[in-house]
Amino acid sequence: MFPNILLLWIAGIAIVLLSHYFDKEKTKQGINKGFKIFKGLFSPFVNIMILASFILIIVPPEIIEQYLGGESGLFGITLSAIIGSITLIPAFIVYPIASELLERGASYMVIATFITTLLMVGVVTYPLESKYFGKKVALVRNALNFFAAIIIGLLIGVIM
Repeated sequence: MFPNILLLWIAGIAIVLLSHYFDKEKTKQGINKGFKIFKGLFSPFVNIMILASFILIIVPPEIIEQYLGGESGLFGITLSAIIGSITLIPAFIVYPIASELLERGASYMVIATFITTLLMVGVVTYPLESKYFGKKVALVRNALNFFAAIIIGLLIGVIM
């Protein structure tokens, strides 16, 4: 994994230098905008990771395995689908959490369902979505994605 990170850093620096060569002012504006975005994302990212860490410390691995493990079956899938549907976490934050859950005994089908509902179902964002697209469209989209996520989780369970 380290060579990939190193390669990305080298490519990023090369692109910034190339951009600087062609237009110093736009490059400076772009770097400043990138830092502002980073500052805006950093605090929520750290807060969510701290909260998730506390939850993972408090909840024993046996409980995670019991309710979200391979033997939890449809109950585990449904529980993870509900949690994923009501949670509002950016995708790049959920992957480390999912990795930790896997290490603590959660099954692949539960993790797949959780991530899929997290990305495709928006209970928290429903009011905003229904305002722009209408209540019926928002409800149908969320319901279809909820059941699609469960099907995806079951398929992952069969494959893995």
